[in-house]
Amino acid sequence: MAQSYDTLLKRAKEALPAPVSSGERFQVPEADLIVEGKTTVLRNFLDITTAINRDPDQVLQYLLRELGTAGALEDRRVVFKGKVTAPQVADRVKSYIDTYVICSECGRPDTRLVKEDRVAILECDACGARRPVKVVKKAAKVEEAVLAEGKVYEVMIQDIGKKGDGIAKKDKYIIYVPGTTKGSIVKVFIEKIAGTVAFGHIHRE
Repeated sequence: MAQSYDTLLKRAKEALPAPVSSGERFQVPEADLIVEGKTTVLRNFLDITTAINRDPDQVLQYLLRELGTAGALEDRRVVFKGKVTAPQVADRVKSYIDTYVICSECGRPDTRLVKEDRVAILECDACGARRPVKVVKKAAKVEEAVLAEGKVYEVMIQDIGKKGDGIAKKDKYIIYVPGTTKGSIVKVFIEKIAGTVAFGHIHRE
């Protein structure tokens, strides 16, 4: 005896996989980085932003701010000034996803960012939860903000002073580093701190 259309339809629905809004299927491509001269290129940037369903410009601004460097979107790639490592990018991408993508209630990535009175709200299509986006500052940031004599810090030379010394900034400090060029990222040994001005030299490992 032939089964009714309704019975067949019910069986077909029961055979379907679980709803697409499942956290297990959420996979973000690993950062594909190459060094080109004095720049670092993230070749699959748009693949990453597509996977997390977020505006590339917003993600780029977040990465640049968190990495403390300059950069620009070129086609599907992002070109960073100076040297940036894959672990650094991966850490910042994970931080962005935790803050701007993953629902804090159900842990799924099926969310949308909306603005209400200049406040970013994360809306989850899977469970209906809504929450304002809160940017969590890592404890490590507080430690890095303190400059100490006799220690080494990685900084970007943002300008060149009148005497030819490179000028970097870290938190409230201005650091003078001789023998450096604008835009370069260097490791600096801090020799002396006077108020909010510090003097150092390139650290050779």
